[in-house]
Amino acid sequence: MSILADEIERYLKGLLETSMEGFLEIKRNDLAEKFMCVPSQINYVLETRFSNNQGYHIESRRGGGGFIRIVKLVVQQDDDLLNLVNSTEGKLISQKSGEGLITRLEEEGFLTKKEGIILKSIIDKNTILLDAPERDLLRGRILRSVLISLLREDL
Repeated sequence: MSILADEIERYLKGLLETSMEGFLEIKRNDLAEKFMCVPSQINYVLETRFSNNQGYHIESRRGGGGFIRIVKLVVQQDDDLLNLVNSTEGKLISQKSGEGLITRLEEEGFLTKKEGIILKSIIDKNTILLDAPERDLLRGRILRSVLISLLREDL
C-alpha cells in the first residue's frame, strides 16, 4: 500500500509544481480510477502526505460536482515561520508529522538537506527512547526550539 501511496503523492506533487495557480483541483474518483484504487486510498494519501505541517491545505467538496483542492502553503517570511512556532507550542507531534515539517522547511530553503537528515534522526522514535505521549511532547519541544533558532536574526 505504501508504494501506491508514494506514487499518488509524487503524481499530485508533480501536478502542483506545474500548476500556474498555486493549487490543484482534482476529483477523488478520477484520481482513484487513474491509480486503480478505492477513493479511501486517496483520502489516506491526502491525510498523511498533505497535512498543514507538511505545507499543504486541503479543501474538499463532496457530491456530484465535488472536488479536492490542494493548496501549497509557502513560508515566505518570518511571520509564517512564527506561526509554525506557535502551532507547536505544547503539542504532541508524531514522528511522521515532525518529519513532514522538516521536509517542508527543506523545501522552503530554511534547512539544507543535510540539516534535515540530522533533525529527522534526532526526532526519530529510536533516538527518543520514551513512551508516548512523553516522546511526542519532547519531539514537539525539539522542533519548536529549532523553529525558534531559525527565527534568530543574530546568527
